[in-house]
Amino acid sequence: MSDAVTYSVRDGIAVIAMNNPPVNGLGSVLRPGIMAGMQQAEADPNVHAIVIIGTAKAFSGGADIREFNTPKSTMSPTLPEINEAQDRLNKPMVAAIAGFALGGGLELALGCHYRVAASKTQLGLPEVKLGILPGSGGTQRLPRVVGAAEGLKMMTSGNTVTAEQGKAVGLIDAVAEGDLLESAIAFAKKIVAEGKGVRRIRDMKVHVDGDAKAFFDKARAEIEKTSRGFPAPLQILGCVEAAVNLPFDEGRKEERRRFQILVDGTESKALRHMFFAERQTSKIPDVPEDTPTRKIERAAVIGAGTMGGGITMSMVNVGIPVMLVETEQAALDRGLATIKKNYANTVSKGRLKQADMDQRMALITPTLDMPAIKDADIVIEAVFERMDVKVELFKKLDAIMKPGAILATNTSTLDVDAIAASTKRPQDVIGTHFFSPANVMRLLEIVRGKATGKDVLASTLALGKKIKKVPVVSGVCDGFIGNRILEKYGQQAYFLIDEGCSPRQVDTAIYQWGMAMGPLTMGDMAGLDIGWEIRKRRYIERPNFVYSKIGDRIAELGRFGQKTGKGWYLYEAGQRTPIDDPAVDQIIANYRKEIGVQPRSINDSEIIERLIYAMINEGAAILEEGIALRASDIDMVYLTGYGFPAYRGGPMFYANTIGLDKVVAAIKGFQKGYQGGVWKLSPLLEKLAAEGKTFADFDAKK
Repeated sequence: MSDAVTYSVRDGIAVIAMNNPPVNGLGSVLRPGIMAGMQQAEADPNVHAIVIIGTAKAFSGGADIREFNTPKSTMSPTLPEINEAQDRLNKPMVAAIAGFALGGGLELALGCHYRVAASKTQLGLPEVKLGILPGSGGTQRLPRVVGAAEGLKMMTSGNTVTAEQGKAVGLIDAVAEGDLLESAIAFAKKIVAEGKGVRRIRDMKVHVDGDAKAFFDKARAEIEKTSRGFPAPLQILGCVEAAVNLPFDEGRKEERRRFQILVDGTESKALRHMFFAERQTSKIPDVPEDTPTRKIERAAVIGAGTMGGGITMSMVNVGIPVMLVETEQAALDRGLATIKKNYANTVSKGRLKQADMDQRMALITPTLDMPAIKDADIVIEAVFERMDVKVELFKKLDAIMKPGAILATNTSTLDVDAIAASTKRPQDVIGTHFFSPANVMRLLEIVRGKATGKDVLASTLALGKKIKKVPVVSGVCDGFIGNRILEKYGQQAYFLIDEGCSPRQVDTAIYQWGMAMGPLTMGDMAGLDIGWEIRKRRYIERPNFVYSKIGDRIAELGRFGQKTGKGWYLYEAGQRTPIDDPAVDQIIANYRKEIGVQPRSINDSEIIERLIYAMINEGAAILEEGIALRASDIDMVYLTGYGFPAYRGGPMFYANTIGLDKVVAAIKGFQKGYQGGVWKLSPLLEKLAAEGKTFADFDAKK
C-alpha cells in the first residue's frame, strides 16, 4: 500500500480507501494500491466483501492528467487490468461514491458488483468531450446496467447524472443516508447476509426498447445530424451496438479498436489540445501564481446595454454585487428589463430557480449617479466604442474611484495604453474584452497595458475564472488577438465577393468546414454598422491598409444586419434565419463594375484556404510580436469566442496538423492573385516551416 491507498478490515468487510488529491486521478500512485487491496481481500478468509471509497470530494475523476502522454499512464496495473481483476473476484465489491465518479472513475465503479452513492454525487462518462470514448469497458458495462438508450445518451452527450437519477436507471443500487462509508459497509454486510454474492455486469444482457436494428438505425441518423464533424459519437454508437450483439469480451475488443481509431485521429488530438490549452491561459511567465491580488467584492458596470447587461449578469451569477450605471432612466429601465427577461427565460426552462433569480436581481443596484460607485473594487465600462468617449469617461473615473480600484475597459479594438494615459493611475487600468452575449460566451480577452500592474493582471485573471470565463491575456494592438485576426479573415471574405463569390457561397463553404457561422452571417448578427465605424476610423489611421469597399456599399444603404432586418441577407421580423436578397446581388454586381473586376468561378477549397490561412498568418505575426504569449492562447481565443470548430483545435493547431509548409506555399500562391499585396508572409511562419517545425515547438520554448 501507499499513502494514496489505505487498506483496513471492519467486521469482515475490507475497505480500500483512495486519497490522491485533487480528484483521485487513477494514476500510477493509485492503481497498484487498488490492485494490492483487492488481492489481499480475496486471499483473506476473514474478509467476506470489499468496499472501495474515495474522499468526500471525489471518488475518482478518471485518468490522472498529470501523467497524460507519459510512460506512467501505461504502467501495470492499468485500469483495464484492474477491471479484469474485479471480474475475477469471488467476493462482492461495493463502490462507495461521493463527489463524482467520472470517466475511468465510473469505469472503476462499474467494475464493482454494487454501487452506493452520496446524495449529491455526479456520475458520468465524459470522454466524448475529448474526442474519445470510454476505453476500459465503459461502453460495454454501462448499457448493461442502464439500458442501450440511457447508456448511449450519457456517453454521446458526456453529461453527468445525479445519484438519484442514477438510482432511477439502475446505475446506483442505493443512495446513502448519513455517513457514506458506514452506509456502504452496512450495504455490503446485507449482501453477504442475503447470500447475493458477486453480480458481474459482464454477464448481464443489454436492454433495448423494441427492435434493436430499428433502434440503432434511428440513433445513427440522429447522431449523424447533430455530431457535425465529431467522430466519437458514432464510434460510441458502434460500441453500444457491439454490447448488444456480441459477447462481452468481443465487445471489449471492438471498444479498444474504436478507441484507438479516435486516439490516433486529429479530432481527438485537437480536443485534447483544447483541454490542456485552456489550463495554460492563466500562466503568465512574469506573474507567478502567488502574486498578491486585490479583493474584488463589489463591482460597477457603466452602460446598461446588451454588453453591460451581460457583464452584470456574469458578476451577480457568482454573488458579486453590481452597481449598474446609466445616464438616462429610460436606458437603465430597458437594461434591467432585459436582464430580468433573460433570467425569467432561464427559470421557465427549469435551469434556474425563481429564488435564485430573485437573489441575483437583488444584487443589482441601478443608478444614474456616477459618484455613487466610488467604493467599488472594480469598474468595467461598456460604453460606445469610440476613443474620445472612453477617454472622457476614464478621466471621470480617475477622479471618482477609490485608490486601488481596478479601472477596466471593455474595448474590442481601441488602444488601452492611450485610455490608461488619460488617468493618473495607469497601473490600475486594464482591458476586459467580453464577448456578446457576455453572460453566455466563455472568452474573456484580458488586455495588459504597458503600465498595468502585475497585481491588477493577477486579480483580473482570478476574476475571470470566478465568473466562469476562459481568460486569455493579450498585449496592446489594434484589435488585440481576436479582432486583429478577424480583420484579416473578413478582408479575404470581402475580396472573395469582389472576385465572384456570393455571400451564401462564402458562408456555406466555411460553415460546412466547421465554423459556427460564415463571416457575412456573423457580420449581420454583430451589426454591420460596427465594422463600418471601425473601417472609417482605420481609413484615416492606416491609409495603406487595403479593404474592399463592398462592405461600405452595403452599410451606406442602412443595411446593418439583423437589427434593421437586412444586411448581407434579409431577415423576417423576429427571425434570425438569413434569406438571400436579390438586391444584394445587384449591389455586388454594381461594385464589381465600379472596380473593374470580371467575376470568376471560385471553388470551396480556395474559399476555406484563403479565410483560414489568413487567420494563421496573422496569428503567427501576433506571436512574433509578443501580443499573444502562446499559439495555444490564440487557439483558445478562437475556440471560445469566435465559433472555431473544437475538433480542429484552433487555427494554430490546425496549421500544425496540415503542415506549415503547405500554408506557406499556398500564401505564396495567393500573393500572385487578386489583391495579392495584402498577403505579407509572417517571418515566424516562414521560419518554422523551413525548419520543419510547428507552432507547438514555439510554445514549448515558453
